[in-house]
Amino acid sequence: MSTHAIVLRTAGTNCEHETKLALERGGASAELLHLHKLCAEPARLDAARILVLPGGFSYGDDIAAGRVLGHELRTFLGRELSAFVARGGFVLGVCNGFQALVDTGLLEGPDADGRPKGGERRSIALSANESGHYECRWVTLRNEPSKCAWLEAGLLWPVPVAHGEGRLVFKDAATLERVRRNGQIALRYVTADGGAAHYPELPNGSTDAIAGLCDATGRVLGLMPHPERNLSPWNHPRWTRMGPREAGEGLEFYRRLVEAAGSAAR
Repeated sequence: MSTHAIVLRTAGTNCEHETKLALERGGASAELLHLHKLCAEPARLDAARILVLPGGFSYGDDIAAGRVLGHELRTFLGRELSAFVARGGFVLGVCNGFQALVDTGLLEGPDADGRPKGGERRSIALSANESGHYECRWVTLRNEPSKCAWLEAGLLWPVPVAHGEGRLVFKDAATLERVRRNGQIALRYVTADGGAAHYPELPNGSTDAIAGLCDATGRVLGLMPHPERNLSPWNHPRWTRMGPREAGEGLEFYRRLVEAAGSAAR
């Protein structure tokens, strides 16, 4: 039986079809599910091993990017999402999904009452890019040694970014140090040869060049770049100069996610 994934959508989501395709090509069965449907039937999570919050501009990002979606998830599905992770489920948030994921508090773990520590109590946030405008380009990521063990540490891979609020910031130095100590820094922006990134290779000014963050279990991961936009060798604008490639590097990202979720279920 294949690993089942839910791709959650709502008003303004626009990357759900690419994400569903990435999961299916990665070996999962995947369904698109509206947020309201999941709120009405949270037991649908019981059949899934992966929940993905895809990119887009949920609710127009009218208050702040991902804020309304994060509030809805926290308010109506907070305990259910915490329970999903506690029993071995994987949650992925990409771009706008990462912004919403940060707001839910899932990356920081549950409160004493079982609800994620999100909203105004969160100690991490995604803020406006340092450049002051929307950034859309290809960047290089490096997988860091982290609790997210299904990512091959040290691997460099190209992936596109497209966001206006992707600068990861922390409440204080102690929070950043805790995240480092806990092995929650999963991905960093680097130069093509793995060196320290500065603008434009670091597109948003994110603290410590962090591109992706996981929770303490390694099963909840958020990242600003879009792996689902690099599934084919021809997705990269310089594909003719990159040598033979069987697939875009983003496909391996989803393959590993599906494999990890499937292995955890056994």
